[in-house]
Amino acid sequence: MWQNKHIVIIGPAHPLRGGLATYNERLARELQQHNKVTLLTFSLQYPNFLFPGETQYSSDAKPTDLDIDVAINSVNPLNWILVGNKYKKIKPDVVIFRYWMPFFGPCFGTISRIIKQNNHTKILAITDNIIPHEKHFYDSPFSAYFLNSLHGAVTMSKKVLEDLQTHFPETKAAKNVAYHAHPLYDNFGEKPARETACSKLNLDPTKHYILFFGFIRKYKGLDLLLDTMALVKESHPDVHLLVAGEFYEDKQPYLEQIKSLQIEAFLEMHTHFIPNDDVGLYFAVSDIVVQPYRNATQSGVSQIAYHFEIPMIITNVGGLAELVPHGKAGYVCEPNAESLATAIGEMYDKDVFENMKAEIKILKQQFSWESMCNTLSER
Repeated sequence: MWQNKHIVIIGPAHPLRGGLATYNERLARELQQHNKVTLLTFSLQYPNFLFPGETQYSSDAKPTDLDIDVAINSVNPLNWILVGNKYKKIKPDVVIFRYWMPFFGPCFGTISRIIKQNNHTKILAITDNIIPHEKHFYDSPFSAYFLNSLHGAVTMSKKVLEDLQTHFPETKAAKNVAYHAHPLYDNFGEKPARETACSKLNLDPTKHYILFFGFIRKYKGLDLLLDTMALVKESHPDVHLLVAGEFYEDKQPYLEQIKSLQIEAFLEMHTHFIPNDDVGLYFAVSDIVVQPYRNATQSGVSQIAYHFEIPMIITNVGGLAELVPHGKAGYVCEPNAESLATAIGEMYDKDVFENMKAEIKILKQQFSWESMCNTLSER
């Protein structure tokens, strides 16, 4: 673990919202127990026409315990030069980029190269994805430009580690890379009582809820889960699907699918951005967290489920199964409605919940922030 260093984390942070910002702020709090930490974030993350949600910005007050510099314009090369020169002169000991999509390759790669000119700062990255879920013609050159500017990298799934070493083997990042699982999201507080959570969310406490959590995009497979509910309602009519997250694509096909399947009475659609203060409510009311993804690398949703000790059903794609041992923390199934429905039915019929929660208490201990920081400091 680093001691008495100045560490800069570059990526989303307040006033931006979402899982990336939550992660970066939690990492900063871990590191600043023994170091000076600056969060360097965006004044413009995406042009509005490229952002699929309602707003990029948080309504929460700025954290008073974090040093946040809101400075990067992701589409202005002059800004990249100015920011790079500023931090070249500051001479932090370590810069950690949070890299999740190739769109940011030119911006991050330019800032990185300028800072490195001080011959002092070590440049690292935490790489969520190397091959994006939604592909573009510029993915490979943009990623290569950024990855070649690094001294080292940490991936949060073995799949991303494999992608990095397979598709970009000659980059500096691929030659000094390690894997560490996504740490636990332990910053959402204690799980509230189920009755309290049902009351606050206006849900019927006599029903059983399975939870789809997070923003809604094609690769996350909500449509597969809707098809699944058409099967589950026949065998387990007291099981309802709770969808908690904002649409990041056209919602109309989903609404038409729901109507066609005649499952309206078995759904609770809370399709807005879920603020951090409300996250615990959704997990408190739910028996199972279902991630019916078509493809994936790792998932922060799994780490929230671990924190609240909720069993999971995940599909056997990407790196998801690395985190959810089948039969212990949940079930691993195939990405189709029949397999998902079978898994849901078995979990209720066999009443596996208490045994799985006991297993989860043990398994969650491996996902520590201290361990992630140690892995970073070894690059």
